[in-house]
Amino acid sequence: MKLKKKDIFFETLENMADTIVQAADYFAQNISDLQDVTLFAGEMKKYESKCDEFTHTIIKELNKTFITPLERDDIMDLTTTMDDVLDGLEATASRFYMYQLTEPDEYIVQFADILRQSAYEIQKAVHLLSHKKLLALREHTIRLNDLENQGDELLRICIKNLFATVNDPIELIKRKEIYERLETTTDSCEHVANKLESIIMRNS
Repeated sequence: MKLKKKDIFFETLENMADTIVQAADYFAQNISDLQDVTLFAGEMKKYESKCDEFTHTIIKELNKTFITPLERDDIMDLTTTMDDVLDGLEATASRFYMYQLTEPDEYIVQFADILRQSAYEIQKAVHLLSHKKLLALREHTIRLNDLENQGDELLRICIKNLFATVNDPIELIKRKEIYERLETTTDSCEHVANKLESIIMRNS
């Protein structure tokens, strides 16, 4: 019996979600003990480029496909928000390289863990979407919102601590930007959740 070929849009979205997990795993595993920032930034760039390729595949397929499994705008918006997550991770990694920052603190490690958990929630949700299990998605969108709230709270704590303990203005600027980029990436994860929520409402 011949297996039904998976829809190109769902397949590509799954591939994107899997790549986000791989990138977030790599980021979290290496951030606590940065031996080589050049290698770290280079590997994260590879993940980001891979995700860009999936985005281009989606755009190409949208341009040539008459009937799509979801609304065209929903497919494109979900693709863009997922791509933003990997862009955020890669942009943060590039700052470690540019600033030659080799000693991440406990707050950066905590952000990395939040982003890693968020990546897995995105992956689970996108795979459920592929199987049209729309209502089951909600568990993961709720969890993504909760993780984003944790990111907000962590940013407040680490910025307060930064200004209380760091006197070197250059070091302060570096750390503050990295904290804020990490928090913005948790926002991007929440944007994925919001897009999934709108897909649930439109298709249930």
